[in-house]
Amino acid sequence: MKSANCALFHELIVISMQKPLVKPANPRFSSGPTSKRPGWELSNLSTASLGRSHRAKGPKARLQKIIEDSSRLLGIPDDYLLGIVPASDTGAFEMALWTMLGQRGVDVLTWESFGEGWLSDIRNQLKLEDVRVFSSAYGSLPNLGDVDSATRDIIFTWNGTTSGVKVPNADWISSRRQGLTFCDATSAIFAMDLQWSKLDVITWSWQKVLGGEAAHGMLCLSPQAVARLESYTPKWPLPKIFRLVKDGKLNRDIFAGSTINTPSMLAVEDQLDALAWANESGGLPGLINRSTDNLNVISTWISKTDWVEFLAEDPTTVSNTSICLKITDPWFTGQDESQQRTIIKNLTGILEDEGVAFDINGYRDAPPGIRIWGGATVEASDLQALTGWLSWVWTQIR
Repeated sequence: MKSANCALFHELIVISMQKPLVKPANPRFSSGPTSKRPGWELSNLSTASLGRSHRAKGPKARLQKIIEDSSRLLGIPDDYLLGIVPASDTGAFEMALWTMLGQRGVDVLTWESFGEGWLSDIRNQLKLEDVRVFSSAYGSLPNLGDVDSATRDIIFTWNGTTSGVKVPNADWISSRRQGLTFCDATSAIFAMDLQWSKLDVITWSWQKVLGGEAAHGMLCLSPQAVARLESYTPKWPLPKIFRLVKDGKLNRDIFAGSTINTPSMLAVEDQLDALAWANESGGLPGLINRSTDNLNVISTWISKTDWVEFLAEDPTTVSNTSICLKITDPWFTGQDESQQRTIIKNLTGILEDEGVAFDINGYRDAPPGIRIWGGATVEASDLQALTGWLSWVWTQIR
């Protein structure tokens, strides 16, 4: 009798849950490339230095302006260097690993796919032997207190783009460290407070939090990182696009607008447009507030919804950019993983067909679930509209 009552109750819910009338004005909730800034138009890029050499005075000045505007907006210390490098965040981080690792032991933190990727390269490509691994499953962090940040190099992602789990702060990193901290910050930068004094190598890409175009990476170096580059030569050969040192000295031209390879001047102008919008939106505090407001929309909806929760287990580690959700409905959790992924595919497919949300399926290696981008280029009102559609589509799927 109880099951019959439950079935009737669910049927009544479905009947009462009407299809929402309001759709997000912008359905782009992808976690990379992410949505362009509000009000973006292609005509904003009409001043791009197309058909010009990136080494000419004018175009080079635009590249240098990205460096200067980014540094100012982020509050990067004056004695740190910032440069534009090839191949997005991946290229920037690989460049750092290949040029600076190997001098001392390294502690690698992994709790999602990108950390696992760095670990794989350190073990299988660089073939380092003195490697300690601190890992945990999707949804949680390793014990940060176990890391030896005083004497060893540290590899970690500030925000797990594929798990929705971030480090809450950098208090666990020693202020008197002898090694270097390598931080993949690509889905955290411009949305979270980074403690620069605790970081030596910081990388990100244009197509994450500010919604820029792909293929360009940013590499930020502390004085300690520069000293490592100029005093240590790795035992393996370096491809041209990884070479930061020339005749034993850092090639500082890279950090003054001279790129290693040819950049897209159209993408350069787009990034300058995004940085200008960020400055007009209250600078870094404004960007963080916009992203936090977006997370609060999802958090409020979850508190009123009985079939979904954050994938992150600790509330202090919930990402405000790559917001990853798990479905907790017993009907769903009772299915095998293949069936769960089919259900998620159907759910996200309906939302895409309705023009409500694009690209919100969870990452392929993560547990079956939903991933919604909450960075500053997304409007809270669009997320509010999305939550109504999520509730409705679940009743249809369920």
